[in-house]
Amino acid sequence: MKRLNSYCKARGWSVGGEYVDSGASGRDVRRQAYQRMMEEREKWDVLVVLKMDRIHRNSKNFTAMMDDLKDWGKEFNSTQEAFDTTTAIGRFVMDIIQRIAQLESEQIGERVKIGMTQKAAEGKGYLGFGDPYGYEFDSDGLTPIESELDVVRETYDLYVSGHSLQQIADMLNSRGIRTKKGRTWMRETVSHILSNPLYCGLIKWDNIVKKAMHTPVVSIDTFRSVQTMMKHRTRNVEMRSNLRTLCVEGVEAIG
Repeated sequence: MKRLNSYCKARGWSVGGEYVDSGASGRDVRRQAYQRMMEEREKWDVLVVLKMDRIHRNSKNFTAMMDDLKDWGKEFNSTQEAFDTTTAIGRFVMDIIQRIAQLESEQIGERVKIGMTQKAAEGKGYLGFGDPYGYEFDSDGLTPIESELDVVRETYDLYVSGHSLQQIADMLNSRGIRTKKGRTWMRETVSHILSNPLYCGLIKWDNIVKKAMHTPVVSIDTFRSVQTMMKHRTRNVEMRSNLRTLCVEGVEAIG
């Protein structure tokens, strides 16, 4: 930010506002400071960044932003690339550089996925993002949270005993139990718990399944039985839905 302020001072520009999204991805147009900057566009005339990839790493989003700036009568300035949006050649070169930045970002993503797939195939550690319900990540792997694991065990027991996904969600909500992110339970949240092989001691990544190091919550047999039950119940729901549709169509045809 100091370099940008010095640059603006050298150009004789006054600073209308400073916007920083620390740790946010340049691919996310919903980041807080970026959104606030666009909402406060009446405060500034030129959008100044150190490098183009600091504002966007996706050429589609960048192009959309440039179109908005043009409609609003605003200019764009990248100090390191030294582009001037008032000229056609400047806009053209800027678009080419942004596409290169997008290519580099996508290549990094591909390399990360290849590395994680290899890690999964070798059974080295855990993959994914965020702490799974019932555990938290630390240097030793997964540390169990017993109060949450009790909920996981109860969820499996309830489903096996015949309760539906919605009934289980309603029961947990009625007792004030919240999800990992502090939200209310929904049938999809319950379904994720029941279909996650992590709870039977396995890890899965890109169709690769390996035995994990943590202690399972339910047996593999129980997990497999639950998967079979979920498939059957889904199929039965679809059959009942199709039957209702046929009955309605039959009534209409008779009428």
